Amino acid sequence: MPETVLATRPALPATTAAREKGASRVPLAAALLGFAVVFLVPCLGVLYTSLKSDADIAANGLWAPSGSLSLDNYLQAFSVGGTGRYLLNSVLVTVPATAVSVALGTLAGYAIAALRPRFGELIGFFLLAGLFVPPQILLIPLFQGFNATGLYDTLWPMIVVHSGYGISLCTLVMRNFFRSLPMELRAAGLVDGASEPRILASIVLPMTRPALAALATLQFTFIWNDFLYPLVFTRSDTMRTVMVGILQQQGQFSIAYGVQAAMAVLASLPTVAIFIAFQKHFIAGLTAGAVKG
Repeated sequence: MPETVLATRPALPATTAAREKGASRVPLAAALLGFAVVFLVPCLGVLYTSLKSDADIAANGLWAPSGSLSLDNYLQAFSVGGTGRYLLNSVLVTVPATAVSVALGTLAGYAIAALRPRFGELIGFFLLAGLFVPPQILLIPLFQGFNATGLYDTLWPMIVVHSGYGISLCTLVMRNFFRSLPMELRAAGLVDGASEPRILASIVLPMTRPALAALATLQFTFIWNDFLYPLVFTRSDTMRTVMVGILQQQGQFSIAYGVQAAMAVLASLPTVAIFIAFQKHFIAGLTAGAVKG
């Protein structure tokens, strides 16, 4: 009997600990729920406004309930607002700039982490210093340079600037990720006679898929949502990106709130789709290296 009693006693502290653990998670869950509500309410407000007519918005306000909801603002955004052209320009800027910055950052990070060249840390520090340069102080020299070369009012300034500016972040992320990988695989590849490009393409890059997905998602979001460079480096309406195109719906005496809201919803769909498509790899890439071992 004593042995039986002793054997059943550990269950009580375990149950108590589980209850205390569950109780300690309640404030965290409440805080997360509060953050979710604060984040979602403006998004739902924009979506609701995009379904209301300008007359209804002018009469009752942006948040007032309305019984007449329609998709007219979305149709007007494409037919009059030029949303299709703005979205195409954003794609033509974001896709190549993301690809170039991620590719060059991956090569630079691999060279610094795996090859360990002379002055490699100095080169990495030089690239990292680019993160501390405010983009606003570069506007005047960049504007003068693009204007002198005839690239002003084209899509090339945004592609070039975002490609170059994103190399710093991409190099930093990929260098740290490459250092967490077992370099014994690279050594085995060298023993088998594989070249460095073959090792990078066949051995290393498959293991860095989560980091590449997370980095590409972040870069795509940063570039897609950029407003400053398209506003400064473009003049004609045919070269505007979607973020600047939303501003174009604001006239001198009136603002098309419904069309602006519809364009904002359409502008957010590509980034949402990219995150959903790479959600699994994105989360894995963010948590990679968080647990040692």
